[in-house]
Amino acid sequence: MQLVLTNNIKKQLFIFFNAINLLLFSCQTNQSQEKKTDIMRKKLEKITLGGGCFWCLSPCFEMLNGITKVTAGYSGGKKENANYKDVCTGTTGHAEVIEIEYDPEEISFSEILDVFWFLHDPTQLNRQGNDIGTQYRSVIFYRNEEQKILAQESLKKSESSDLWKGKYVTEIVPFKEFYPAEDYHQRYYEQNPNQPYCSYTIAPKIQKFKARFNYKLKAEYQKRNVDKNQA
Repeated sequence: MQLVLTNNIKKQLFIFFNAINLLLFSCQTNQSQEKKTDIMRKKLEKITLGGGCFWCLSPCFEMLNGITKVTAGYSGGKKENANYKDVCTGTTGHAEVIEIEYDPEEISFSEILDVFWFLHDPTQLNRQGNDIGTQYRSVIFYRNEEQKILAQESLKKSESSDLWKGKYVTEIVPFKEFYPAEDYHQRYYEQNPNQPYCSYTIAPKIQKFKARFNYKLKAEYQKRNVDKNQA
């Protein structure tokens, strides 16, 4: 009888200490994962850009190496809780923009702006092609003084190149608030490639972009045998 009790006690103690060890291991693992997540978050930076319809900009930036997230939305106006219907009236002050989250160790602020200048015509005031209105204006929203200076330098550099003819009208203004667009605007091209605007306007832009910046694309988007020096 005493032997049975002793064995039961040993068994219960074994289960108890195993449970404690598992609990401690779980806590340590969670803390480690949270620490890694915090480090990753600290590394990532954001930039908010407007250059015409956000449907056109989003798919291109999503292909770039170092870009972790692209969100279509609205910024630059005084009205809170912006939505597509109101912004389309051109009376809210908001512009259609994309918020880009990126890893500065893989792609720099200036490199992102190089792509930005290529993807839209910064000499057109309050329009891009047939998209007309202040909501389609060319604009860079900077989040700190460093971004402001880099944006100004990038504009001057691009304006003095032969990329576009004419004076750039791009606004460089402080960032205040970003309002994500409705769900159906996110990854719009990917979801609607056969929609007329997508096939006739966005698709050709993407092809030109991929040819120009092939070496900067994520591996799954790269074309083979393209010389980096061509870009």
